[in-house]
Amino acid sequence: MDQEARVHSEHPDELRLWLRMLTCTQLVEKDIRAGLREQWGSTLPRFDLMAQLERAPEGLRMNELSRRMMVTGGNVTGITDQLEGEGLVERVEVEGDRRAFRVRLTTQGRRQFKAMAAAHEGWIVEAFAGLNAGELHTLHQLLGKVKQHFLQEIA
Repeated sequence: MDQEARVHSEHPDELRLWLRMLTCTQLVEKDIRAGLREQWGSTLPRFDLMAQLERAPEGLRMNELSRRMMVTGGNVTGITDQLEGEGLVERVEVEGDRRAFRVRLTTQGRRQFKAMAAAHEGWIVEAFAGLNAGELHTLHQLLGKVKQHFLQEIA
């Protein structure tokens, strides 16, 4: 039973909506994880690391990768070691700092990530196939309002 199924009509609409969004997110993520595993023998964290490197062709230092992915340095190191062993990323020395290095995608890594990203996009499109263009636009706008309200609360 998912979290959404445990709430009842007497709960506030906001709680029921939040749990619906959470359930949808978990279902989409489950589908993405399965696709990455079945098609590439890969994981979502590996895909996420490669996505970060795709956005930074010159590469990123390990601490920057860790910050961007919001995970510990140990997690990034383990994933990087695996990807490097497969020839998908490489470590490059940082000029002027013998102890530091950048991680960047190799040519093979870029090629594989491009294929993975195309499949990922397809899975996301399929996840929202039950909505028409107007509904997609409306949902995007409404969630934008939620996001904006939250960001104003923080500021």
